Order: sequence, then C-alpha cells, then structure tokens
Amino acid sequence: MLPAPDPALPHRHFVLHKPWGYLSQFTSEFAKEVNKKRFLGELGDFPTGTMAIGRLDEDSEGLLLLTTDGRVSEQVRSRHVEKEYYAQVDGQLTPAALASLQSGVDISIHGTPYRTRPCQARLLAEAPDLPPRGRRIRDDRHGPTSWVAITVKEGKFRQVRKMTAAVGFPTLRLVRVRVGDVRLDGLPAGASREVSGFSKNTE
Repeated sequence: MLPAPDPALPHRHFVLHKPWGYLSQFTSEFAKEVNKKRFLGELGDFPTGTMAIGRLDEDSEGLLLLTTDGRVSEQVRSRHVEKEYYAQVDGQLTPAALASLQSGVDISIHGTPYRTRPCQARLLAEAPDLPPRGRRIRDDRHGPTSWVAITVKEGKFRQVRKMTAAVGFPTLRLVRVRVGDVRLDGLPAGASREVSGFSKNTE
C-alpha cells in the first residue's frame, strides 16, 4: 500500500489487469524483495494510499481491484462477493473431479485442514481468449490440458490452485476474470482503468 491518502480528497478506485510475475502490493519492507520482485507501482501512477483489494499470488493473473477506501476493501473481500477464475489444469478434467470441486474439497491452509464451501465449477469448451502469459506454459508434448471456470465466495491462500490439485488436476495457469459484477473484459495485461466505484453486487 502507498502512504495514507489525504482525507480531504475524494476516494478513487481502479480496475487493474495484474500480469503474471507481479506481487499484489506496491512495495516491500524487505530490501532483497524490493530488488528482485515486481510491484504494482510499476503499472501506473496511482494516488497516495492506493491498496489492492485482496490478492492474486505472484504466479496468478487477472482482475485486481484497487482503492483508496479501506471500507470498500472490507466489503469486497467479504463472503457475499463472487470471485470467478479461469484455471488451465494439467489433464482432461473429469466429471467426477468437477463434481468434487462443486461440492467442496479438503485442502490445507497454512498447515490447518480446511473444507472448501460448495462453489460453481464448469468446463470451458475451448481455451479463453487471454493474452500470452509472461512465462510460457508447457506445450502439448507433455500431455493435454483443459480449462475450468471456478466461482467462489472465499479467498483462502492459493485456494483455487489447492482445489484443483486436491482432485488430481494441478493448475498450470490461473486468471481471475470477475469480482462481483466487475469483469476483466479484455483489459490488456498491465493496463488499468479508473472507475467511479464498484457496483452494488461487489458490496
């Protein structure tokens, strides 16, 4: 997060397409990380006090909402807001695996067993139209892959990756495409747009 905003100024909100290889933060207190990692501040001139709403891990991509309003951040991160992801998985996802994802699977969060809540999961008939990733995904010589859309109302650490791995299909690429009613909608990787606010369905 950038330094605290000026309380006299109106809050501002942004939609960002986080590319692969970036951390969902603006800086780090660790000197080694600052020198070796890539941060959101490289992607635009955001106002003082801008924070990411939730996180995408370094290897994940897609929709990241930014705001200077901490109250908005708390609302969007609540369990009432859907987060939709497209996951490219290793192998052809089976109906049984899909059903398991939908009903909930057992994963571990920081060493503690956790059962995911029921979610929406559906196979995509073809690969979604996404920009190339910063690092190439393995090619077809290593076997087939498939794409699945997963919509959750949780945000546990690396949850979607752990869910697909739990049913035997590790995630190779993960892209968040929607938060509430806010969609990625073709925004190029690394690009952002300012919005007046987030719809009532992200509250």
